[in-house]
Amino acid sequence: MSEYDFKEIEKRWQQKWVEQQTYRVEIDHSRPKFYVLDMFPYPSGAGLHVGHPLGYIASDIYSRFKRQKGFNVLHPMGYDAFGLPAEQYAIQTGQHPATTTEKNIARYREQMDKIGFSYDWSREIRTSDPEYYKWTQWAFEQMFNHYYDPITKQARPISEIEHLHTAEELMRDYRLAYQAVTMVNWCEALGTVLANDEVKDGLSERGGYPVVQKPMKQWLLRVTAYAQRLVDGLDSLEWSESLKEIQRNWIGRSTGSTMFFPIEESDKKLEIFTTRADTVFGVTFMVLAPEHEWVTSLTTPEQRVEVESYREQTKKRSERERIADTRRVSGAFTGSYALNPFNGTRIPIFISEYVLAGYGTGAIMAVPAHDSRDYAFAKHFSLPIIPIIECDISSESYDAKDGKLINSDFLNGLEVKQAIERMFQEIESRGIGFKKINYRLRDAIFSRQRYWGEPFPVYYVNGEPHLLPEDKLPLELPPIEDFTPTHDGQPPLARVHGWQFETSTMPGFAGSSAYYLRYMDPHNNDALVGHSANEYWQNVDLYLGGIEHATGHLIYSRFWNFFLYDIGAVCREEPFKKLINQGMIQGRSNFVYRIKGTKTYVSCGLKESYDTQQIHVDVNIVRNDVLDIDAFKAWMPEYHDAEFVLEDGRYICGWAVEKMSKSMYNVVNPDMIVDKFGADTLRMYEMFLGPLQQSKPWDTNGIDGVHKFLKRLWRICECSTDVAPSAAELKSLHKTIKKVSDDIESFSFNTAVSASMICLNELYEFKTTSRELLRSLVVLMAPFTPHIAEELWQFMGGQGSVCDAPYPVFNADYLVEDSFEYPVSINGKMRFKRLFALGLDRAEIEREIVADAQTLKYTQGRPIKKIIVVQGKIINIVA
Repeated sequence: MSEYDFKEIEKRWQQKWVEQQTYRVEIDHSRPKFYVLDMFPYPSGAGLHVGHPLGYIASDIYSRFKRQKGFNVLHPMGYDAFGLPAEQYAIQTGQHPATTTEKNIARYREQMDKIGFSYDWSREIRTSDPEYYKWTQWAFEQMFNHYYDPITKQARPISEIEHLHTAEELMRDYRLAYQAVTMVNWCEALGTVLANDEVKDGLSERGGYPVVQKPMKQWLLRVTAYAQRLVDGLDSLEWSESLKEIQRNWIGRSTGSTMFFPIEESDKKLEIFTTRADTVFGVTFMVLAPEHEWVTSLTTPEQRVEVESYREQTKKRSERERIADTRRVSGAFTGSYALNPFNGTRIPIFISEYVLAGYGTGAIMAVPAHDSRDYAFAKHFSLPIIPIIECDISSESYDAKDGKLINSDFLNGLEVKQAIERMFQEIESRGIGFKKINYRLRDAIFSRQRYWGEPFPVYYVNGEPHLLPEDKLPLELPPIEDFTPTHDGQPPLARVHGWQFETSTMPGFAGSSAYYLRYMDPHNNDALVGHSANEYWQNVDLYLGGIEHATGHLIYSRFWNFFLYDIGAVCREEPFKKLINQGMIQGRSNFVYRIKGTKTYVSCGLKESYDTQQIHVDVNIVRNDVLDIDAFKAWMPEYHDAEFVLEDGRYICGWAVEKMSKSMYNVVNPDMIVDKFGADTLRMYEMFLGPLQQSKPWDTNGIDGVHKFLKRLWRICECSTDVAPSAAELKSLHKTIKKVSDDIESFSFNTAVSASMICLNELYEFKTTSRELLRSLVVLMAPFTPHIAEELWQFMGGQGSVCDAPYPVFNADYLVEDSFEYPVSINGKMRFKRLFALGLDRAEIEREIVADAQTLKYTQGRPIKKIIVVQGKIINIVA
């Protein structure tokens, strides 16, 4: 063998893995299955930075580990290829989204191949491929043709109840995919509806265009029908408690009362839902969402200008902003009054942005004494504040749910819990309302007014939607040149000549809600997933991805899978058994310090002596915080004639941990790391940076150590022989086998890397050459560093691929100690150490220690008065 040439080794093995189809996987009933999945990446034009592969490397290590353990591992990859960014880029450049998406995918694939992932690329899927989105369209049609039966608690064919309801009732109340008018975030400039997280301060995150709230007829999925199952199912999942709690809070199950408040001088009754019916005697005003359908009819002529002006203002704020902004107090009085159904008290009706049309009934009874937002509103508009629990409300509301009731008629003296139960009875007995379980979760808006997405297989007859026959699927997205909305605000598809179908397209989450199922059987032309493939792979055993998908993708995917389970299309109710959220790799920014008004740059340690300006510098021309001055001068024309004030002959940069961003020049391309140190170094180093589930800064200061480790591993294996391993060597190896195995299972990859480094150091101290032992170490390292492991495995006579080499089996016998190195103290001071067999009796130890040359040296001929031997611990000599 020669020097460790990682470039040649990695290129050669990546090619061999392709030629030998090393990672291709098929159903194999002789082995247990294990399905490992990464969250679907969106292929942006910027390509991968070093933060992106973190989860991919972790899942790859685990996949390889389980394969070595004897599992048949499914580890696929594909692309979430539809979406607004590609469409916006098309509008700006005139390139078709299909063209740019294809380029981006090619770039991603090139980068991922360089890192050596064990993906079965024969199963690759892309959401923009008609052969894939055929099954998204099929699922939509199934949802349109089903309703949720609350008795059997499952989806049932709509044909069972069609004769009982009108088409309008079926659409409004039953179909799981349905149309309704709903408030949306409408961006005129982008020509589409935006999700809440795509809007900030009334502007689109992409482009900074104005966004307004607008009623629009949209397709929706009745996710709320599955709310209770979504809550109950969490108990069976191996997810973190924090993630489960996020989902529970988002679903927001609560038990309360639906109540009806008569409107003064009207036959109408205002419906509200409250979890605190016991506070009804403290209601001093009602609040409607500005979008509530009754606002116009309830607004008196005197208040109309104020109300309409306020509604216009509210349109400019997204629902997320309205919920989050707890400090802002605003509203308008409608001029109408409701009547308290218990005592007839007149209650003024306001509108305010802190009430949302889509939550509950879009109306609340306000109890300012016991709700902080109601309290702030009452103070702002000088409305009464009536406490109904014994408390002090002089400076803030009392929101706790305990205490005795006051000012509450027949509830006076009762504890809150008792009062709530009493009110449930009173409300129903008086015909005022009824007890109800409510959910904060809302149905998912399922259409976007844009081009680059899945077409709806829907056409219209006299305004009524009809489905394209299943055997006509997929309905393919037609070619188009102008991706902007039409002049009258219609989606781009409206300008396609001869297009007779729905002009909106499906949203981003459509294609990602069931992609994990398609990986099981990607080439099946007759089903989303065949029965035999689904019965074998069942569901995802390990899912890795970011916590940011907790309330979107994960809820929608679970809903989608529940539905498919109900109709018999899949065999497992929950899609993802175990889920790990990896942290973020943050950027480690570097700075140079320019003396203001000059072209001179001062090293970091000297900057306090000058009036300087801090400037971000490209981290790729900085090494261990030392600036490559020549590279800096060549980086941009303005730095060509820069001058420097150095420290000890070097320019030391400042640094900070920030978000990895091109604008901060702290984006690190993994290709650069792979070219300089190799893919195995990148893989191992990303795991070494810190705990997988925590965010940490990218810092190349330690990457040399990992690269040196691999070179040392290469050298020690290069000198391997047929000699048998010693007891000490076997102890070191098996200690490491146990540690690394346990750490992989617990996703503590950073400590597994540390343990491997310790082991190699010990083997160097032992001057190890045992090929048998080193082969085991190489197999142990293979999940982390597959290229060098494959090369060394072949060199040391391993059979087949190291990917299939059985994982080393831990043997606890090698860790059993047969000797102990005693610290020997003379007259209370530890002088030397002496190794004795653990089975040696006390008398023999005393005889040998008395005759030891070290004892004679330190006692200087003085007679020994006493020897104390604590077996396995210490020897004390008194002389």
